[in-house]
Amino acid sequence: MKIVVIEGYSLNPGDLSWAGLEALGTLTMYDRTPQHLIVERCKDAEIVFTNKEPLGRNIMERLPKLKFIGVLATGYNCVDIAAARDLGIVVSNVPGYGTNSVVQLSFALLLELTLRVQDHSNAVRNGDWSRSPDFCFWNYPLIELSGKTMGIIGFGDIGKKVGDVASAFGMKVIGNSRTRTDQSHRSNFRWASVEELLEQSDVVSLHCPLTPDTTGLIKRDNLKRMKPSAFLLNTSRGPLIVEQDLADALNEGVIAGAGIDVLSKEPPPPDNPLLSAKNCIITPHIAWATREARIRLMDIVVSNTKAYIGGSPVNVVS
Repeated sequence: MKIVVIEGYSLNPGDLSWAGLEALGTLTMYDRTPQHLIVERCKDAEIVFTNKEPLGRNIMERLPKLKFIGVLATGYNCVDIAAARDLGIVVSNVPGYGTNSVVQLSFALLLELTLRVQDHSNAVRNGDWSRSPDFCFWNYPLIELSGKTMGIIGFGDIGKKVGDVASAFGMKVIGNSRTRTDQSHRSNFRWASVEELLEQSDVVSLHCPLTPDTTGLIKRDNLKRMKPSAFLLNTSRGPLIVEQDLADALNEGVIAGAGIDVLSKEPPPPDNPLLSAKNCIITPHIAWATREARIRLMDIVVSNTKAYIGGSPVNVVS
């Protein structure tokens, strides 16, 4: 059985092992594969793994031996699911592997926005503290989270853990989700509409999937609903935000700041408006990428493949 990984570098830049997949078939691994080479590289493969490189109908129809597509991620919008169904191709994703890491980065972004740790460290290294007439100084407002309200759009596994950590900081939590599960065990929690959540939260954190309903959810009108002191976090999907609208809101002081790990196009073009927006911290889509999370991802990929070969595929999204 031929197995091809068309873009494996982001999952495994050299610190993990492909041995689990190698034990299941003849594995060919490419760090990256441009669109025009996918068919040639996968022409004899029964199993193909992708991460963000799109696999559309035009490609699947030219791969008659293809029976299983594994997505090396949770999001699977890179695969034309309707085409896969039509062609009898099973598609599996990898849910849940990065929850703890995503939560950790969400709060790393928030703590940087509220305490400006790196900026203050840079100031110390530049000699500002040595020259200070006082025993301490700060160049930015220092903001305490306790007593503030965290609004979480998308209250799934990640959103719930963000809520847990927010509660540990002494924050109140407002949730919004397509389905409202029982959260009676939580103190200082309530459900709200998106509009209410935006209006009443001091921090808004996005953890919802990218769907036609959520694409462009954070746009000019909704940003105007937020407090001028509020922060926006996005460690979910870039297209949830209309980036020009957010850049304008930051530059005009409509909201206080943003912490962003995902953009609508990655890598971003140099003219992406958020790259030059005020009070906008951007990390290069790293929330998922701790070694611990990638090990879990690799383990689930191997398990997904074994399940498919055994005739009982799991984590099927097609």
